[in-house]
Amino acid sequence: MRPQNQASVPEGRWQTGSQQMTVESSSETTQQGLILTDAAAAKVRSLLEQQGEEGLQLRVAVQPGGCSGLRYQLFFDDRSMDGDVVSDFGGVNVVTDRMSAPYLMGATVDFVDTIEKQGFTIDNPNATGSCACGDSFN
Repeated sequence: MRPQNQASVPEGRWQTGSQQMTVESSSETTQQGLILTDAAAAKVRSLLEQQGEEGLQLRVAVQPGGCSGLRYQLFFDDRSMDGDVVSDFGGVNVVTDRMSAPYLMGATVDFVDTIEKQGFTIDNPNATGSCACGDSFN
């Protein structure tokens, strides 16, 4: 069984408020960049339509924080920085800064909507564990 980590998506520009994100880790590492599933891309497109602003893209970042040392941030951003890694997933631009990119190598962002939970999930093969409170990973 893989450890699970519940992390909150910052409210930022999300009109839907705070979302819950499940972060699962495994020991398998790939050399593929960040992956956005079709379900996640559809949800992001829906949220972007609700925003009604042009030029927004989904930024996925890893920042210091929490008990285990690192936490995810997902938010809409209209700026681009030197060294950003930009990927297109069915018309959704996903941006990762150069410092976060190694932590997200091979990670998959998905959106689940079940009776048990709703929100974005990140399955990250680079996360070796998570804290007991479920807010961060290492």
